[in-house]
Amino acid sequence: MPHLWTPAARVISPRPPEPAPTESGARPAALLRGEFTARAAVRSARLLVTALGVYELELNGTVVGDHVLAPGWTSYRHRHRYQSFDVTALVHEGRNAWGAHLADGWYRGLLGFNGGTRDVYGEHTGLLAELRVEYTDGSADTVGTGDGWRWSPGPVLTAGLYEGEEYDARREQAGFSEPGFDDSAWQPVEILDFDTTVLFPADSPPVRRIQHLAPVSVTTSPTSRTILDFGQNLVGRLRIRVRGEAGRTVTLRHAEVLEDGELCTRPLRHATATDRYVLRGDPAGEEWEPRFTFHGFRYAEVEGWPGELDPADITAVVLHSDLRRTGWFSCSDDSLNRLHENVVWGMRGNFVDVPTDCPQRDERLGWTGDVQVFAPTAAFLYDVRDFLRSWLRDLAADQGDDERRIPPVFSPDIPVITPVPVPPGNPPMAGWCDAAVVVPWVLYERYGDTEVLRAQYPSMRAWVDAVDRIAGPARIWGEGFQFGDWLDPTAPADDPGRAMTASTLVATAYFAHSARLLARTAGVLENEDDSGHYHALADAVRDAFIARFHAGGGRLTEETQTAYALALCFRLLEDDADRAEAGRRLAGLVAERAHRIGTGFLGTPLVCDALADTGHVGTAYRLLTQRSAPSWLRQVDMGATTVWERWDSMLPDGSVNPGEMTSFNHYALGAVADWIHRTVAGLAPAEPGYRRLLVRPLPGGGLTWARAAHDTPYGRAEVGWHREGGTLHVDVLVPPGVTALVELPGTDPMEIEPGRHSFWAPFPQPHGDARGSGSGRPSHRITGSPDQCKEHT
Repeated sequence: MPHLWTPAARVISPRPPEPAPTESGARPAALLRGEFTARAAVRSARLLVTALGVYELELNGTVVGDHVLAPGWTSYRHRHRYQSFDVTALVHEGRNAWGAHLADGWYRGLLGFNGGTRDVYGEHTGLLAELRVEYTDGSADTVGTGDGWRWSPGPVLTAGLYEGEEYDARREQAGFSEPGFDDSAWQPVEILDFDTTVLFPADSPPVRRIQHLAPVSVTTSPTSRTILDFGQNLVGRLRIRVRGEAGRTVTLRHAEVLEDGELCTRPLRHATATDRYVLRGDPAGEEWEPRFTFHGFRYAEVEGWPGELDPADITAVVLHSDLRRTGWFSCSDDSLNRLHENVVWGMRGNFVDVPTDCPQRDERLGWTGDVQVFAPTAAFLYDVRDFLRSWLRDLAADQGDDERRIPPVFSPDIPVITPVPVPPGNPPMAGWCDAAVVVPWVLYERYGDTEVLRAQYPSMRAWVDAVDRIAGPARIWGEGFQFGDWLDPTAPADDPGRAMTASTLVATAYFAHSARLLARTAGVLENEDDSGHYHALADAVRDAFIARFHAGGGRLTEETQTAYALALCFRLLEDDADRAEAGRRLAGLVAERAHRIGTGFLGTPLVCDALADTGHVGTAYRLLTQRSAPSWLRQVDMGATTVWERWDSMLPDGSVNPGEMTSFNHYALGAVADWIHRTVAGLAPAEPGYRRLLVRPLPGGGLTWARAAHDTPYGRAEVGWHREGGTLHVDVLVPPGVTALVELPGTDPMEIEPGRHSFWAPFPQPHGDARGSGSGRPSHRITGSPDQCKEHT
């Protein structure tokens, strides 16, 4: 990303001593203001702005833009994002004023788990803004933050991402961003040194207010507390309309679930997730929404409300990065539809500027393992190309340039001071660090983006080379602490990493996988020497895996669902007979667990593919549609509206898992949605960027119909099917400039051109795991031309 802004402005900061932090450690937000004169009629005005912290900027009394928590979170020491706004309509000839609210945000606020740490990136907040004004007479001026600006404490008494926000409306300073405001009681700002070479223009969609939800019920808890249920686990904050006496405090507490009828805050750990509003006593009523925090919640407890609460006076404001929706799925099973919707809501809540693990407790970090497994699902549901490219730039920057070049387990990286399940020293972590290779490759597959491969290639190669050094000539690695198949269903509540599958098998499988993807990347980039080298390395690791973990005849030394899923999906078993036996053994293991899940973070995204690819489609469907714990639909049956972190985040009796780490909004286990899109509906890319589609629905699970749509780089693609007796009807939309390979059960593959197509094929009532082989061509009718297709898109 080119460096485009070398500001003449300076970073300004509230001059110490600032107001002392509260008991929780959260600090207040400051107000800053300045004035300038536009000496002629204004033709255009552009504002460039960023902050050490988070800001909301006003110009002549009007808030600039609709971004939330700007400038967002990046690896600030390497890449500090700024925004650019056209503010021509807000600047006028003569005297003008601008001002800002400035809070800690990610820059200086609490980050991390188990108490976390503050001041990760700096000890002082700051604002950097520059206004470039062009006049109708052809002249121009540039004004910016610097000497002459002043600051004051404001109405935001405390603001923390984990803690919440406290706002005293009696301390508002109306008109502070308008010319002529009396700031004589305000204090001069301090000028901070700042390395402007790390500035870069915003390269990812901003966080915005996306949706508003009304409460579906208001109830009284057993302890007489007022609780609102919004019917959906969401990420955002509350907007209230209230009328009452000055000085009254309304307190809003947030949580994802109830336990024994009360707000369950234990899973939040040290995140208090509490907002407070002190009324100014306006007889016309007051409206308020926090500026500088967000919460993960379905339920909110309201305390101190004046008079009777009208549910219409409280609204949940949904926040996330403003990504364009690109993928949809529906089917005849309402539970599967709810599961898919849970995946969508989980992604929305965890794509808040960075791809986080969870949005509610004291963590909310860009864990690499989570997005590594979820990236294919994300790229189908939303346009995440710019979002993940920006995150990958941070990951590469955090990877550093020392001789180890090991990606962090979360990015933006932060130091971990308190005891956590991560050893010190940024250890190499299989499946997590592999995001450096896997995520760029997913972006290439789904968007045809060779530039992301080119940009990330040094990072990708550095990670594979690092594992090569660690594994040594034996090509086996993973000894010592590894996350491994994190949170498999047998893991104890207090030991989430104690998985059934050995970490050495998991790590070595990922070594082979990343080496192979790197070899393919080198081939795409026409680096034949590297391609040959890394293909040879991948072959050597595969051979080492077979020597260590293959017991012969397709069986593995590790008899677990995850072991077989990794070996099959990463093609570590290549002999057809071995793959067939491994598939049979995997299906047997699933059946032995009564078709219940036996996989964690790394096995779950692969297990249905491993079954379907070896002919066990029926078993895959029984696993997907299982309703006994542990399973996806058990969560749905228990009222989940997002995907849980643990298979048993909530226990059968309705109590919350006693483990210290329990979230009801993690997307990792929702990565199965990618299989649902590709296999249940049958819509997948056959070539990078969907230049060629693969239409291969594999009906099962008692479904009578399913359909999916995806906005590819070439336009809308659709696949829909339904069963009528012994006939399968399939409708396909192929966008302009694209071809599709159609493979229907029991028929020969065929190529089709752009347009709408319909197919009919014999399809007896499915039973067992038989997939059938091609024995003929389906009936085929073209029902739309490429031009009609273009109109549809």
